[in-house]
Amino acid sequence: MRRRDFLQSAVLLSTLSASGLASAAASPTRGPARPFNYASLKGQARALASKPFVPPSRLAPKELIELGYDEYQSIRFNRDEAIWTDIKGGNFRLEFFHMGRGFKEPVHMYEVAEGQAREILYRPDLFDLSRSGVNARALPKDLSFAGFRIHTVTNWEADLASFLGASYFRCVPSDTRQFGLSARGLAVDTALDPEEFPRFTEYYFERPAPEARTLVVYGLMDSPSVAGAYRFALTPGAPHIVEVDAAVYPRKAIRRLGIAPLTSMYQVGENDKRMGYDWRPEIHDSDGLSLYTGSGEWIWRPLNNPATLRFNSFLDENPRGFGLMQRDRDFNNYQDDGVFYERRPSLWIEPKSPWGKGSVQLTEIPTPDETFDNIVAFWNPATPPKPGEELLYSYRMYWGTHTPIEPNLAKAVATRTGLGGVVGQRRKYFSWRFAIDFKGGELATLPPRAEVEPVIHASRGTVEITSARPLQHNGGYRAMFDVKLPDDSMDPVDLRLFLRIGNLPLSETWTYQWSPPTPQERQLYLRNAGH
Repeated sequence: MRRRDFLQSAVLLSTLSASGLASAAASPTRGPARPFNYASLKGQARALASKPFVPPSRLAPKELIELGYDEYQSIRFNRDEAIWTDIKGGNFRLEFFHMGRGFKEPVHMYEVAEGQAREILYRPDLFDLSRSGVNARALPKDLSFAGFRIHTVTNWEADLASFLGASYFRCVPSDTRQFGLSARGLAVDTALDPEEFPRFTEYYFERPAPEARTLVVYGLMDSPSVAGAYRFALTPGAPHIVEVDAAVYPRKAIRRLGIAPLTSMYQVGENDKRMGYDWRPEIHDSDGLSLYTGSGEWIWRPLNNPATLRFNSFLDENPRGFGLMQRDRDFNNYQDDGVFYERRPSLWIEPKSPWGKGSVQLTEIPTPDETFDNIVAFWNPATPPKPGEELLYSYRMYWGTHTPIEPNLAKAVATRTGLGGVVGQRRKYFSWRFAIDFKGGELATLPPRAEVEPVIHASRGTVEITSARPLQHNGGYRAMFDVKLPDDSMDPVDLRLFLRIGNLPLSETWTYQWSPPTPQERQLYLRNAGH
């Protein structure tokens, strides 16, 4: 499956809504009981990986697969049929997504109580299909579901989390009240051809006690290259916390394994206006990748919407955390009163055990509009996985407006770029300017004449016209510099900058990858500048 085809279907995850329809049907029936625990699920995954992959033998009927976007979105789960409405004083309920459109593979759902798992059986009357054009009576009686959503007692009408499509899921923290970027169970061969999307084929839900504030969900993963067993413990709040334990069993050698993968969207922002033809100034779910390295360095990498596929790797050992963040929370910078990009959650990954050597890898894919998730970040172990291995990873996910741990240094809060040179002077050559705003740490306490130095490195070209000066409006500093290119090459230029006073760092490390314009475009810039 092509990435774009898949992601265009997966965008439905954030738009499908439940209904409050009442139904006279009985609650979903259960299949026979069988013993279940996480150890047995890992054993099941290991056994799967020891055999050739078997794709599902039965997909959704043709009339469901051929549904249009609006028709599929019109299908509603009957809210009175939600799982656990019978738990007096309970804090959680489950509803399901119907198979159809891009979600054609069956996903089996099980309730776990007292160590026994019973399958939650599909029935057409669990859904209202009246507006979809599908004849519910003609559907097979033994279909399964496509995914599920979780609701909680603080607002039964709003989603807490949704799992839909391959191994994708999203959470809604209480401090944003918005869907945004997605997470996945696993990524395989991202930005390679072909890319593989492992999927959860079975989910198991621990029946929660009435006083439970955490919901536990298990997932069985299967795909041509790998099988896996996952345990998710979801605790709502601000931030929303998900504890993840994963056991991964490769079937064959994998070129690029992605642990704790994050997927987001970046079309246009203050630093990259290549696709800035929309009336809104900025359009993105996330604006940067944040890393807290094993050595204790904080790194900030603003995102881009490149003209061609771009892949970056940040080598590390035992990372302390990484995430795709939405730092810009100012409505005025988006002007979108429909989807509210300033409310989109950030997602921070915190390893709970040493992950060893590897790299945080960032993929940026060109996108013409906001309907495609074009940003992917994940941890890639240095040693390629081999068949027969058991790979164990545990980590904590924080969904919200802030990371659980913040640098005690100033953070990069804005990145702007534009034509270089000195205003009022004739430009004799092309150069490009970078202006980076920092805020926080000790910047607000510095005296007016403090000797703050921008420490800048460029992989090629000459850095010139450097400065660092106070910003009165936010108590921070602005660092500025130009890059003069040595030739007509369009190869990317890697940039790195931080602020210091003496030998004392004042800010996190800002990194950037700039793709220069064509030689013809550079001449156009010069002509527009008065040549």
